[in-house]
Amino acid sequence: SGCQIAVSPDTKYFAVDWLGVEVTRATLGIIGMGSIGYKVAQRARAFNMRILYHNRNRRRKEEEESVGAHYCEKMEDLLQQSDFVMLVVNLTPETRKLIGKKELGLMKPTATLINISRGAVIDQDALVEALQNKVIRAAALDVTYPEPLPRDHPLLKLNNIIITPHIGTATVQAIHMMAEEAISNMLAVLNGQPIPSEVLPK
Repeated sequence: SGCQIAVSPDTKYFAVDWLGVEVTRATLGIIGMGSIGYKVAQRARAFNMRILYHNRNRRRKEEEESVGAHYCEKMEDLLQQSDFVMLVVNLTPETRKLIGKKELGLMKPTATLINISRGAVIDQDALVEALQNKVIRAAALDVTYPEPLPRDHPLLKLNNIIITPHIGTATVQAIHMMAEEAISNMLAVLNGQPIPSEVLPK
């Protein structure tokens, strides 16, 4: 990584060809447009990204317009058009291995797959193959299956992947808010009151 290069005792100079990929005006495809997916869209809009999304239910027109998001009824359309594909779905029997060999093959060879949901949403064997064969350009995973991956896992040997240790919510403030929300839900149950963050099966 750039950080390792900057601090390495072996670094003599910074090369001019360490180039990243521009996100401004690139197409971001968000799979799963719940509250987190919508927040991602709000942030992506600040980068003037073209935003596509696929979700079980279409968002209200005003919500789409607020972030400039376009609905893709078929996930395949989103995969074919996106420069960055971000997974923001819950893990359910329907979303397990949602992204496999077929889906990776539909993506642009210049695309990056980003997973901030759960590791099992991606078929990791198919992802290894896709990254090795340059079917897609890169992947960035905050989640894997299992966590952590076995130290000899092939994903750890690739140079076109970034893996972080499930730290998407790892700030002191976020952990405090999550604990407070859990406590308020428990107190509501104990006092026979409506549950503030009740999760109902669809």
